[in-house]
Amino acid sequence: QVQLVESGGGLVQAGESLRLTCAASGRTFSTTAMGWFRQAPGKEREFVAAVSWSGGTTYYADSVKGRFTISRDNAKNTVYLQMNSLKPEDTAVYYCAANDVLLIAPNGYDYWGQGTQVTVSS
Repeated sequence: QVQLVESGGGLVQAGESLRLTCAASGRTFSTTAMGWFRQAPGKEREFVAAVSWSGGTTYYADSVKGRFTISRDNAKNTVYLQMNSLKPEDTAVYYCAANDVLLIAPNGYDYWGQGTQVTVSS
């Protein structure tokens, strides 16, 4: 079992930045791939970014490439999502997820946090 708790969401203006944090507990975090996903009202949950257990491999959705950065600190059992140049279309609930295998499909992840709201005003 893995427990995941997200934090760092909030209300910002377009062009500003936020850093989301996901704290993990319950199993060996350093061998777990991690992903960030988001879901806007009326839309399906979509992939944002993912990182391998070592941090050496990362994937990004085209919509966030160049603006968002995923990273992890295995000593702190934490994964981060640095979000720069935020746009109103980034508004969503953001979830972190854990899995044995590095994936971009949300239905492949075994463990999920409760989510944190990010709202970007224009």
